[in-house]
Amino acid sequence: MSLAPLPEGLKKLGLARWADVVLHFPSRYDNESQVWRLSDVTSGQFAQVQVRIVSSRIVFRPRRMLLVEVEDDTGSALLRFIYFKDAQKNAYAPGQKIRVLGDARQSLAGLEFIHPRVRAGWLSETVILAQPLVPVYPTTAGLSQINLRRWVDRAMQSSMPQEWLPNAFLSENNLLRLPDAIRLIHQPPADAQASGLMQQLIDREGPAWDRIRFDELVAQQLLLRRARLSKKQESACALKSHALASQLQKSLPFQLTGAQSKVWQEISGDLASDAPMQRLLQGDVGSGKTVIAALAAAQAVGSQRQVAVMAPTELLAEQLFEKFSQWLIPLGVEIALLKGGSSARLRRELLSRIQTGEIRVTVGTHALIQKDVAFKELALVIVDEQHRFGVGQRLALRGAMSRDAGERVPHLLGMSATPIPRSLAMTYLADLDVSVLDERPPNRQPITTKLMAASRRDELIDRVKNFIASGGQAYWVCPVIEENREELDRSLQAIETAAQLLGPIFGEQLLVLHGRMSAEEKKLAMASFSRGERRLLLATTVIEVGVDVPKASLMVIEHAERFGLAQLHQLRGRIGRGTAQSTCILLFEEPLSDLAKERLKTLYETDDGFEVARRDLAIRGPGEFLGLRQSGIPALKYSDLQKDAVWVERAIGFGAKLAQALHSPEQLAQLGVEPIAADALLDRWAHGKESLLASG
Repeated sequence: MSLAPLPEGLKKLGLARWADVVLHFPSRYDNESQVWRLSDVTSGQFAQVQVRIVSSRIVFRPRRMLLVEVEDDTGSALLRFIYFKDAQKNAYAPGQKIRVLGDARQSLAGLEFIHPRVRAGWLSETVILAQPLVPVYPTTAGLSQINLRRWVDRAMQSSMPQEWLPNAFLSENNLLRLPDAIRLIHQPPADAQASGLMQQLIDREGPAWDRIRFDELVAQQLLLRRARLSKKQESACALKSHALASQLQKSLPFQLTGAQSKVWQEISGDLASDAPMQRLLQGDVGSGKTVIAALAAAQAVGSQRQVAVMAPTELLAEQLFEKFSQWLIPLGVEIALLKGGSSARLRRELLSRIQTGEIRVTVGTHALIQKDVAFKELALVIVDEQHRFGVGQRLALRGAMSRDAGERVPHLLGMSATPIPRSLAMTYLADLDVSVLDERPPNRQPITTKLMAASRRDELIDRVKNFIASGGQAYWVCPVIEENREELDRSLQAIETAAQLLGPIFGEQLLVLHGRMSAEEKKLAMASFSRGERRLLLATTVIEVGVDVPKASLMVIEHAERFGLAQLHQLRGRIGRGTAQSTCILLFEEPLSDLAKERLKTLYETDDGFEVARRDLAIRGPGEFLGLRQSGIPALKYSDLQKDAVWVERAIGFGAKLAQALHSPEQLAQLGVEPIAADALLDRWAHGKESLLASG
C-alpha cells in the first residue's frame, strides 16, 4: 500500500516516517466498557455516563461558551464547550439520550465535563461490555486523537515490521511475535477487560510490552557496541614506557590497595595498546581515583607524550592541579593550570609552552576545548566527574584533542565519584570499559551519620563549639547563598543568615566560602582552612567535589531534606579522609516528605557509595540518575532498569551474541536470525529519533 507523505502534525511529534508511527504507542486507554452513575463520578476521573439532555444554551461570560445540562436518575452535570459552531446548540435537544465520555471536574456549578466526546443513544449493558479499549496517544496542539488513530491504523497496514526472532526463542522467553505485540498495544480486543489483558496494557506489562522492551534494549546494545567497535578501529599512540609511572608509585607515601592495583593494571594495559582507550574509572568518594589518574599521566609523559586533565569547576581543577603537582613535579614533569580569568600575557605564555610540548600535563576546565588551545603530541585525556559534562562538551574535547594528534586519537579516561549500578553501566555505557574501585583505603574510617531536627540547632552549635575547642575542624554546609522568600520557605537557613548566627559564636574561627566569591577569594579561603588557620568552614555546595582537608572530621548539612541523595553522599565524602573518626550530621526541618525520609534513611544506614547509588537509581530512575536530560543522552523510552531487570539482562546477553554474529552468516544461523534483522532493528529504533548512542 502506497502512503502519502507524512502529515506535518506527525513530524511535530518527532516522527520522520510511517514506520515510526507504528512505534508511537498509546500513553493510556479510555475504557468505554463501563458506565458510571453521575452520583459516583469523582473529580479528575475519566468516566462514561449515559444521560438525558435537560437544556442547552449559549452564554457570553466569562467568554462565549455552549453549556449543556444533563442528568440521569442519580444526579446532574454540565457539559461545557468553548469551541463550537452555532448549529451544535440545536443538536442538543432536551430529552435526547446521549453517551458522554471525558474527564470530570468539580466546580462551583457542580460536576462538569469540558469538551467531552458525545455520542448519540444509549447502549445495552451487553454492548457496553463488548466495547474495546480506545487508545489515547501522546499528541501536540492541533493534532486530534481521531486523526492520530486513523494514521496509526494506516501505518500498521503498510509499515508493520517483520518478525526477526526465531520461534524457539519467542517460546522460551514467553514473547509475542513483534507484529502481534504492536497490534495488541494499538488495538486491544473487545474482551480485554474480561480476560485481564486491559489492566496489563494500562500498566504496560505482559508479553506484548515485554517484547517491545526487549527489542528496544537489544537495539541499544547493538548501537553502543557498534560505536565501541568504530572507536576501536581508530588508532592511538601506544604508551609503552612504564618507567616514570613505576617511579611515581615507589615515591608514594602509601601502598596501592588491591582494587587500585587491579584497576591500574587494566588502565596501564590499555595505554600500551594502539587501540584508543575508552575507559570509565568509577569509585566512591575517597577511593583513590586521583592517584590512578596521576599514574596514567606518568605513563603518557614517560612515553614522551602530553596529557590533558579536564574538570567541571575551577575549584576541582585547582585541587587536581595541586595533587598532580605534588606527585609529578618532583619527578621533573612540567605541569600547568589553564583556566578562565588568567591575564592575557600569562595565557599566551602557557598556550605557547603547551603548543611546543614543553608543558607535559595541562589541567583545566572547559577552557581546554577553546580553539586557541593546541597540543603538540597529546596522547591522553582525563575527564574528572565526567557525568557533569554534556555530550557536546565531551565530543568537543575529543575532537579538539584529535586534531593535534594527526591521524591518531588520544586515549580517554573518564572518572566518576558517582558509582553506577551494573545494570545501568551495561545499558548506557556498553561502548566503554568500566573499572571499579570498590575498596576503601586502609587508613580511612567509616563515617558515622546522624539525623537531627533543626529544632535542636542550639544544642548542635554547642557540640560544634566544643569539638573545635578540642582542636577539630568542621564544615557547615548551606543549600543557598541568600534567602529568596518568593521561592523558598521562610525557615530556609541561607548562608548569610547562618553567618549572622555563627559569626558571634565562633568569631575568627569561622570562614565563609560560596560560589559567588571570585576564584582567587575561594583559593585563599580554602588554603587558610587547609592550613588549620580557621576551624569552621561555612560553605555552600561548592565543596561538593575536589576539597581534601584530612583534618576536617565533622560536617553539618543544613536543610539536608532539600538535597539529592547523590549530592548528600558527595558532600559527606569531604570528611573521613584522615585517620580520625568522622561524623556527618544531617540537620532537617519537619515535617519531612516521604521522599526526603527515604533519602535521609539511606544516608543514615550506609556510607557505601555503591549501595547509595543503587537506592538512588531506585528513587530517581536512570534518566535523572545519570543526568540524561542535561547531558543529551536519551533515556530508554519504554524500559525501566529496576522494574525490567530480567529483560535488561536478557537483552544484554542476546545483544552481545548478535553483535558478534553480525558479520558471520553461520553464527547468525545458529541464533536463528536473518542477516538483515540487525539493521532493521537499528533502523526501527534509531531513525528519526534521538540517537541511542551514549557518547558519540
